[in-house]
Amino acid sequence: MNSDAMTGPATGPADARGRVGGSAEASGPAAPSLRQLTPPASLLLVAAAGAWADVVLVARDMGSMPGTMGLGAGSFAAVWALMMAAMMLPSAAPFASLYSRTFTRGRGSRLGAFASGYLIVWTLAALPAYGLAWLAGRLAGAHPAAATVLAVAIFAACGAYQLTPVKDRCLARCRSPLGFMLKLGAYRGRTRDLRAGLYHGTFCLACCWALMALLVAFGLMNVIAMVVLAGAVLAEKTWARGARFSRALGIAALALAVAVVFEPGLAPGLHYAAGTGGMGGM
Repeated sequence: MNSDAMTGPATGPADARGRVGGSAEASGPAAPSLRQLTPPASLLLVAAAGAWADVVLVARDMGSMPGTMGLGAGSFAAVWALMMAAMMLPSAAPFASLYSRTFTRGRGSRLGAFASGYLIVWTLAALPAYGLAWLAGRLAGAHPAAATVLAVAIFAACGAYQLTPVKDRCLARCRSPLGFMLKLGAYRGRTRDLRAGLYHGTFCLACCWALMALLVAFGLMNVIAMVVLAGAVLAEKTWARGARFSRALGIAALALAVAVVFEPGLAPGLHYAAGTGGMGGM
């Protein structure tokens, strides 16, 4: 049991050619890559593909509309968990691959525990997402001007956060995983992989929550928006220029905060009349 944990610092970082950097920019060249996936970690991509297929089916049945789409909190959490599995597992797969290289046995089950912990964190994020979506639904029908204000706030908050040092530090944790591997290698006990997933998922949530909040503005079942945001998250974490790309996303979100004042249809998730299915298109 302990030998699995102790091999982490020796094998994981070497496979990633990782270097410790003070910022996401410095760690860009060491970002883990999809080309380095281990076979067990590749199963996360298979799971994500299945989740995407289910998301498309749900979107076709429910359509794209503002707010919670008429779902209660429990049903919303289930749909949210499915969306996060589809959107976030691909970006978690490179790190999971590095982590699985520290295993000497039971790679499939241990990686499953890691992925479960990761998804638990993102499922818990359904609670604030539900509150924001509920508010969006209330404003979209009865208070279109207030809905536009909310759209401005969502875009501006996302843009501002993307440019903060907090975002930069959280992204650096995902892009240069040496420190992660050293910490996770010290975990012991039967729940060590679940705890590792919870820990990594928490940093991932801190890194990406602002981008996920954009789903409220674009429409929660807006499949095209989901694909674009999932691709943006993956690029942030694995592209050599991901740190610069992250800041570019922030600037683009701030530009949308201004543009949505003049064109409310840019936030279809907050305006029924502006074509709530316009970007969902499924």
